[in-house]
Amino acid sequence: MYIGDYLGRRTIYSPQAPAILDTGKTPALRLTYAEMNTRANKLANWLQSEVGVQKGDRVAILAQDSVEHLDLFFACGKLGAIHTGLNWRLHWRELLGIIHDVTPTAVVYDDAFKDVVAELAQADTSVKKWIHVDGDGVDGSVYFNDILETASDSAVTCESLEAEDIAALLFTGGTTGLPKGAQISHRQIAWNGYNTVIHDLGHGDIYLNVFPMFHAGGLFAYTLAQTIFGGMTILMKRFDPEKVLATIEREQATIFAAVPAMYQMLTQAPNWAETDLSSLRFCTSGGAPLPVPLVEQYTEEKGVRFKQGFGMTEFGPGIFALPPEDAIRKAGSIGRPNFFVDARIVDPETNEQLGPNQVGELLLKGPSISSGYFNNAEAWAAVVDEDGWLHTGDLAKHDEEWYFYIVDRLKDMFISGGENVYPVEIESALYKHPSVLQCAVIGVPDDRWGEVGKACVVLKQGQTATEAELLQHLQDNLARYKVPKSVEFMDALPISGAGKILRRELRSQFVE
Repeated sequence: MYIGDYLGRRTIYSPQAPAILDTGKTPALRLTYAEMNTRANKLANWLQSEVGVQKGDRVAILAQDSVEHLDLFFACGKLGAIHTGLNWRLHWRELLGIIHDVTPTAVVYDDAFKDVVAELAQADTSVKKWIHVDGDGVDGSVYFNDILETASDSAVTCESLEAEDIAALLFTGGTTGLPKGAQISHRQIAWNGYNTVIHDLGHGDIYLNVFPMFHAGGLFAYTLAQTIFGGMTILMKRFDPEKVLATIEREQATIFAAVPAMYQMLTQAPNWAETDLSSLRFCTSGGAPLPVPLVEQYTEEKGVRFKQGFGMTEFGPGIFALPPEDAIRKAGSIGRPNFFVDARIVDPETNEQLGPNQVGELLLKGPSISSGYFNNAEAWAAVVDEDGWLHTGDLAKHDEEWYFYIVDRLKDMFISGGENVYPVEIESALYKHPSVLQCAVIGVPDDRWGEVGKACVVLKQGQTATEAELLQHLQDNLARYKVPKSVEFMDALPISGAGKILRRELRSQFVE
């Protein structure tokens, strides 16, 4: 069965090829594709016989990155069930709301979230079995390794599975109400894999993943494409800059992906200076524009080539790619659309297509679009128009060579004195100051101008700068109306599990 049973298929071609290195285990766990396939068959057989999991059922996981995420994903594929990764940053009451919505039949969890699961297990839910990865687990919980020890390893496939059937649910950030569950079909996975191989992957690549696996970047951006292509993926339980650098050098990783905040933290790690990163073919950055000084530092100090990328939960996630040779020439660009992705810029008010260097909303179309939001057709209809274009909510532009640039999020843009102000543009200018490690600009209320900017800044260790100095730096680089009215120096910025700066949390600290 070529749909759904990814490991069964890959094991035919390269059974003894290294598939996974889970560095979160003690000792680190190395598995071939044949071994991964056996684990997935055992889990699928157990879920089918002991829990009654059938095609279309949801099985959830609440755990830090580990091989068990992939065990569950591949077992669900064999059964035609739906892998449901839960965001461990959420409060247990928020998770309970998601569980009530998606009604999983079983939940896998690790010991870090035992207290959360203890609360969830007391509620009246659809969950028939709780399965713990480590520790003792809550009362009545089944130990994951016991399943692998006792279950049948006979081959499991869902012969009725089709490309449009759903493989996984990935949840968006959601500014109001519950996060929306994007339905990721097997068709979307295949087309994303195709786009990724065309633009990025090669035979023999070793990819180090640091994105959480409840996130599109963690589960799908490279990890699933690597499985399809037969490469090895290294898993890390959580982002640890010192460990990341050591692992790249030791395992001779060829591909690494992260968000700019993570790349900045790597340069501050105690082993940055002595670490050899020459095995890397390239690094991919996404989530926000990569500051040019950071690109130059990696190039000069480590010889690293960068590919800027752009993806989202509802599409791809591989959508755009900027090749390394354009990293400086097209600084700030997310590149051109991947081969099987169409993109256009439109006026947000009229939906009229715009030309080069005109800022508007980014729209996307292609076969790697998701299949809607789970139990929320109304929300999906609000973002996909009648012609099948997904309205991303991102303000963007493209130049005469069809290189695209994200200007900002529609919701992050603020209006000061009648002028549109884009925080990303201000942040790019701030990053040119040698003392700035991290920054985020938010709009705050102002009696005269409606809103004005506030720059929240984290300085590099051992560096100093004053508010007046940074504001003068911005005045030297930006139009006057774009310059924030204040600077807030902070020890750290709030960071999401995916490594992105949480602007909403910042705004809530300064706006009542």
